[in-house]
Amino acid sequence: MQLVTTSEGIGRLEGDEVVLLDVAEPDLSAHLWVHGSLERVVAAGERRRLPVADVTLLPPLPRPGKVWAIGLNYHSHAAETGREAPAEPMVFIKTTSSVVGPGAQVVLPAAAPSQVDFEGEVAVVVGRRASAVRAEDAWAHIVGLTACDDVTARDVQSGTGNFGLAKSFDTFTPLGTSLTTLDDYADPDDVGLETLVNGEVRQRARTTDLVHDVGAIIAYLSRFTTLEPGDVVSTGTPAGVGVVTGTFLQPGDVVEVRVEGVAPLVNQVVGAPGDR
Repeated sequence: MQLVTTSEGIGRLEGDEVVLLDVAEPDLSAHLWVHGSLERVVAAGERRRLPVADVTLLPPLPRPGKVWAIGLNYHSHAAETGREAPAEPMVFIKTTSSVVGPGAQVVLPAAAPSQVDFEGEVAVVVGRRASAVRAEDAWAHIVGLTACDDVTARDVQSGTGNFGLAKSFDTFTPLGTSLTTLDDYADPDDVGLETLVNGEVRQRARTTDLVHDVGAIIAYLSRFTTLEPGDVVSTGTPAGVGVVTGTFLQPGDVVEVRVEGVAPLVNQVVGAPGDR
């Protein structure tokens, strides 16, 4: 089931319609925090149907509790950078204030506009509290998948060595469009991912190429911290990022992240307000 958060509340996508659901919470973040699962959403009755064009689609989780991300986590990406795949997950955290939804603009920051890069990723959404979880039990704590664009100011990343700082500018975490529940996947460890810039495919991979799969990531993180309902874990980006060729995002570019089973995430890049 493809679940969405809209300007009219929580709904599910059915073709070119949004079926608004009879649940109390305004968004999936709030619902997961209160209930720790999506069972009530999945079972909820229909309030009304609207054309997708008549609602504003927000991030499925407008304010995740935390956004965890993993660096250098595809074998293909490690190979293109000439680095060894890390023996343990390379973890950083992004600020929740950087989260935006489908259709929102990605703003090139005035402080670092010239080396902004895309990173299409498969993200998992935590639905059940996870502390010291075993890898084989990790999927029991996940409620679904979504798409993430882990936008990065590469000059800030290289200049400071601080991944979180380089990736937490406002608008640097597009998320969505849908949160797709796990029952839609025959094997959630084998999911396709593509990133397009202006219609050209720049990244294409399957999560079978992850260095550390979802089970390993959740087990590792939950050794050090408690993952809570509504947390997002973005699992890394494959080969094809712009920094390798020196091709960075420019005003007017359109980035589309396609995660198998998830409604496409599309965002346009714009300059900082003073540069428009």
